Amino acid sequence: MSTSLLDLAAEVGSEEDDDYDEENGEVRGKPNGTNGAADDSSEEDDEDDDEEAARAVREGFIVEADEDDDEDDARERRRRRKKRRRAEREAEEENLDEEDLDLIGVGPRPTEPKFKRLKRGHRDNDADAEPRGIDDMFSDDEADGVDVQERRAPGRSRVTDDYEFADFIEDDEFPDEEADRLRDDLEVARPTAKGYAGVNGLSSQGLDEVAIEDMRAAFGDGTEYDWALQLQEAMDEEQQDPDKPLELKDVFEPSQLAEKMLTDEDNEIRITDVPERFQLARKPFTQKDLSEEETAARAKEESLWISNMMLPKKRFERDMVEPFQKSVAKILEFMNVEDYEVPFIFQHRKDYLIHANKVPTEPDPSNPNAPEYQMRAEKLLNQGDLWEIFELDLKFRALVEKRDALSRAYDNLKSKHGIQDTVFEDMLPNAVTMEELQDVQDYLHFQYATELKEVNLAEAEQNGTQKRTSAMKTIFEKLRSSKVYNLVRAFGISAEDFAQNALQIGRRRYTEDASERPDDMADSLLEPPEYLTGAQVLRAGKAMFAEELTMSPRVRKLMRQTYYTQGLFDCFRTEKGLRKIDEDHPYYEFKYLRGQDFTAMARRPELYLKMLKAEQEGLIEVKIRLDRFNNFKERLYKEIESDNFSEVADAWNALRREVLDTALVKLDKIMVKGVKENLKTECENQLARSCREEYSRKLDQAPYKPRGEILGTSPRVLALSNGQGHAGRDAICWASVEDDGKVKDNGKFVDLRIGNPEKYLPDGRDVAAFVDLIQRRKPDVIAVSGFSVETRKLYKDLQDIIDKHDLRCPEFEGEDGKDVSEKLDVIIVNDEVARLYHTSDRAVAEYPKLAPLSRYCVALAKYVQDPLKEYAALGRDIVSIVFDPNQNLIPQDKLLKHLETAMVDYVNLVGVDINDAVADSYSANLLPYVCGLGPRKAQQLLKVINLNGGYVTTREELLGNSSENENMLMAVTAKVWTNCASFLYITYDSTEEHADYLDNTRVHPEDYDLGRKMAADALELDEEDVKAEVDEYGPAAIVRKLVKDDEQEKVNDLILEQYAEQLETSFNQRKRATLETIRAELQQPYEELRRNFVLLSSDEVFTMLTGETKDSLCENMIVPVNVRRIFMDHMEVKLDCGVEGGVSSSEYPEGVGEEFGGKDPRQVFQTGQTVQAKLLFLNRKQLTAQLSLRDDALRRPYRREFDHIPSEWDEAQEAQDKKAAQKEIDDRGGRQQRVVKHPLFRPFNSAQAEEFLGSGVRGDVVIRPSSRGLDHLAITWKVADNVYQHIDVLELDKENEFSVGRTLKIGGKYSYSDLDDLIANHVRAMAKKADEMMGDERYQDGSKSQTDQWLETYTEANPKRSMYAFCLNPKFPGYFHLCFKAGRDAPLCNWGVKIVPNAFELRKNVYPDMRGLKNGFKLLIARETAAGGPMRGR
Repeated sequence: MSTSLLDLAAEVGSEEDDDYDEENGEVRGKPNGTNGAADDSSEEDDEDDDEEAARAVREGFIVEADEDDDEDDARERRRRRKKRRRAEREAEEENLDEEDLDLIGVGPRPTEPKFKRLKRGHRDNDADAEPRGIDDMFSDDEADGVDVQERRAPGRSRVTDDYEFADFIEDDEFPDEEADRLRDDLEVARPTAKGYAGVNGLSSQGLDEVAIEDMRAAFGDGTEYDWALQLQEAMDEEQQDPDKPLELKDVFEPSQLAEKMLTDEDNEIRITDVPERFQLARKPFTQKDLSEEETAARAKEESLWISNMMLPKKRFERDMVEPFQKSVAKILEFMNVEDYEVPFIFQHRKDYLIHANKVPTEPDPSNPNAPEYQMRAEKLLNQGDLWEIFELDLKFRALVEKRDALSRAYDNLKSKHGIQDTVFEDMLPNAVTMEELQDVQDYLHFQYATELKEVNLAEAEQNGTQKRTSAMKTIFEKLRSSKVYNLVRAFGISAEDFAQNALQIGRRRYTEDASERPDDMADSLLEPPEYLTGAQVLRAGKAMFAEELTMSPRVRKLMRQTYYTQGLFDCFRTEKGLRKIDEDHPYYEFKYLRGQDFTAMARRPELYLKMLKAEQEGLIEVKIRLDRFNNFKERLYKEIESDNFSEVADAWNALRREVLDTALVKLDKIMVKGVKENLKTECENQLARSCREEYSRKLDQAPYKPRGEILGTSPRVLALSNGQGHAGRDAICWASVEDDGKVKDNGKFVDLRIGNPEKYLPDGRDVAAFVDLIQRRKPDVIAVSGFSVETRKLYKDLQDIIDKHDLRCPEFEGEDGKDVSEKLDVIIVNDEVARLYHTSDRAVAEYPKLAPLSRYCVALAKYVQDPLKEYAALGRDIVSIVFDPNQNLIPQDKLLKHLETAMVDYVNLVGVDINDAVADSYSANLLPYVCGLGPRKAQQLLKVINLNGGYVTTREELLGNSSENENMLMAVTAKVWTNCASFLYITYDSTEEHADYLDNTRVHPEDYDLGRKMAADALELDEEDVKAEVDEYGPAAIVRKLVKDDEQEKVNDLILEQYAEQLETSFNQRKRATLETIRAELQQPYEELRRNFVLLSSDEVFTMLTGETKDSLCENMIVPVNVRRIFMDHMEVKLDCGVEGGVSSSEYPEGVGEEFGGKDPRQVFQTGQTVQAKLLFLNRKQLTAQLSLRDDALRRPYRREFDHIPSEWDEAQEAQDKKAAQKEIDDRGGRQQRVVKHPLFRPFNSAQAEEFLGSGVRGDVVIRPSSRGLDHLAITWKVADNVYQHIDVLELDKENEFSVGRTLKIGGKYSYSDLDDLIANHVRAMAKKADEMMGDERYQDGSKSQTDQWLETYTEANPKRSMYAFCLNPKFPGYFHLCFKAGRDAPLCNWGVKIVPNAFELRKNVYPDMRGLKNGFKLLIARETAAGGPMRGR
């Protein structure tokens, strides 16, 4: 039989198998009892069908696609059969037969089951479990795309009567009825709610009452969890209630509801009258009901705590400390009492962020009316400080909750055990950090562990939630209650007294010596059976006292202060780091770093975080030591030793020193861990704040300003991009976007190059079309960007077209009142948002008919129109944008939280037109960042506005207040409205009767009366005039009149200081800054306060188009370049990043070039060849470079310069490591080290190559010197984790002993022209086959023994079937095991499969893919079986 026929049979059989019911997953009858006899009476009526199916199998019958009638009939029969079986099953459930009774353990077990299930070999008798034999073995479905879980039934199509390899081994899958029965067989009857018997009834087993009571104490009586069972039963009854209304959670998965923010918790957030961000941030904390005095005391404590945290960074003068503390207290009141968010406080309570002083002025005789004083204002807090206060408030809440919990625990100890602990009572109120609270908690649990357990158990039992045995004592509690503790007392000083001495608190506590030596005292304190000798007593006493020192809160406080003030960080490379961190590695800057204090680490947070990351990777160890530790320890010795002079005193002092040393070791571990973690948190916060500042800089730019328009006006934009810029392959896509954000037109250009009349070169064929497009669409600006340096060429081409054809922007009114126009601007635009957008699902949904590059152009245009909206539309994807090269060192949630605060700041600075947000989802993306709102409340807001008619006329309508519509719904609650009202504006329409001009301003509704008063004073209206206007036209009449008469500038004549003083005196309201805001808004509502649109710098354009930074590509680096064109006097090359470079003849290698009378460079280099070159000069603006190929230049590697002073760098260790590395190189057989100019070459041996590739992915490659001589190279590539193949490469036609041969041969069989050819067509080709093998459904991840065990288990469970699988052969990299077993009683066999370039090799047969390999395997098995030969693995 031919292979093609075999493939056809396997493929057809896989999809058109007549013996498998795909609808029901049922297996039909099989001749010769292959699956055992079926005694089920429900199948008697189907015998004819089964015999017909079996006959079809025997005759090699395969159902063809055109036999639809037979298939329909068969499907109808199956449906009837399934219905009949279901009815019989229901009848069986009502009448339990003997088998059912046996299943639940009632009645005698029958000797033969009534029903035998198909496809369950493990339940059949051994007599029926006959092996299928090798002829029945391989019948699996190997067609592409067929899952291993979708195997067919035992009945198989046959090609010949004696061949049965077209449908190998199906999984044990059952039809619905069989699966239900299997579940019934496996199900165990659920225990009743009465619980298990426990120790009840043990008296019948011969146990007396005392023993039973002991067992009850140890194990309970079986009723401890009755409460949980009762709760579960109640929940089950509630869920089964037929009258219960259907809810979303009954229909959708919890993950789906959470994704759409439709859970009960989300709904609670929507309706709660607290800003959403406040609710989410405060969610972990419980709100306690405190009295007014307690609330005031806690508020004062918190304000002082936060002030003390922030003051060191503010560096105020001493006279500013008190105003700062008052300001912080007021901010906390706004946040915690009034529930005002940061933007509201910054915008409408700005006066509380400023400290104003009246500074007396010297009298001026020439000006007797001069003011007696001047106001000096100093800013206390900025917007970033407000966010920090918000974060510190959350930390204080956590601190207070933990402190209150400890206080409650101590109160319980006092009330129930009469415990009084002065250490706890003194330390708890003074604990101001989580670390100090943890120290107090550790101390409490150390001293009173048993009592605390008893209290907790008593509370749990009282609440009915738990009932267990009494608490067991710890080893230290046992020591404390034994005679051994007398030895601890004999140390003469307690841990608390020692700590107070060391901290110099109060008078000195002196140490008293015992009257006898420690060893003599220990001998007198024996306590069998635990302590039989004095040495045991002494050891236990030392351990107890050392633990008391370790657990003392004051000792820990002393140590923590010392570590923060005198701690030094040292980095020590590990053996792994020694080899992996070379001078080009990013971790080399701290490989030998020593003696860094906390200040140095805080100045460079990214350095410390990289150190911790390197430590996590096992490359270095970060250690903390105390500066002058011996001096510190000597000082502690003096505080714990006695001043006596005697042999006994010396013995006790020696023991005290020993115990203190033990405690210091323990404390060092605790302190180092805590200090490193705290510094890590602070460095992450600093780096996150740095990212926030960079994000704020990106957000702080208005739309590109069209000529003649005011700042903030949206421009019309024509955006173009040539993508990767491949000539002849990538078109130039463009999109024209109107000022309202709608895409008006889009298309493609091919050639926009300007011709050269002198050389008779015409313009590109699309230049005229481009000029026509500009004249039709009249854009305000042309935006350009792309993915490569070719974008700059497009930029230059467009500028040339504009200059040649004098293309201009739309006309605008000049300063002299005449219409003028200027040349059209072409700008290169930041594309970081467009890159994320153009392939996203959102882009496809918004512009399904546009090509990805066209959508990229749309995103560029919208970025020019408003960067804020583009960034807001990214949502959580904003973390994909790089704000700092080290931001990957920050947890993503922390980074996202800091970035969100920047977006909140600028959205509220700009404001949101609420009606635009209702009508446009693009603008609605800003709503979640509005003060007081969030994703859930923004959804609710839009939903209610649409229910109210879809348009908002006044801000009051958001509260449901409308004079025209009594049924108007409330869109936001009162507090939320207070927060968001001034940031949601409504464009003023003078024709709208109820429109209020102030609704279009940043003025808050609470200050509308001030604005109206200022307008009335500016118009010089008296009270009667004001009243008349208001009575006739409503409260907004005065401001409407001011705007209608175009007299807003009159408000500049008002003296606002008098207004402010009057408000503060009469109403205790500080409104000076608010009045200034009102004056500005009356003249220009919602004026654009952001900076002008920011154009990219040359360095930013370079990084965007090349992906290279100043650190990754700079002068003196050795880089791979691709040779483009070769001339005698120069060479044109291209760097990997796309930068075009040149090599002058003076920079050719020695002996090459006309200048030195050497070889023609065209004989040495070839076009397309990759060579190593040294970067001499890089023009980042023009994107060009100058390079050198000189050997002397290449021998001088680039080294980064690090700013280290000698005492901070272990130069001796560095020199020693370099010397050892050089010695290792020299010891490699005495050979001269070879260097190959290739980016994958490394001077490694095999072990180093394997370690280097260890963290890589499958297919990674290293080229390295070979131990076989200079005419060989070695290739090491990663086959799998810890499996590497080493390939010997023979070099032929070598120019010299160090050059690479022009012909490379592997195994005498494969030949390649160069290393790139070898890597691509040999190594990568084999890696691709390895990927294909390991991705196959038959591949097992485990070892061969595990795969054999899997085969054993499978065939044991399915004795009538056979199975095979592939697994890795780690002993011979590049080989795989093909393991197979032809039935339960057959032996395990395995054959070796070798991967070769683009194929698999099995027994000297080559197969192109896995499908061919598996079919070939079946064919080989069939041949061996037919020949009667044994099957053995090899």
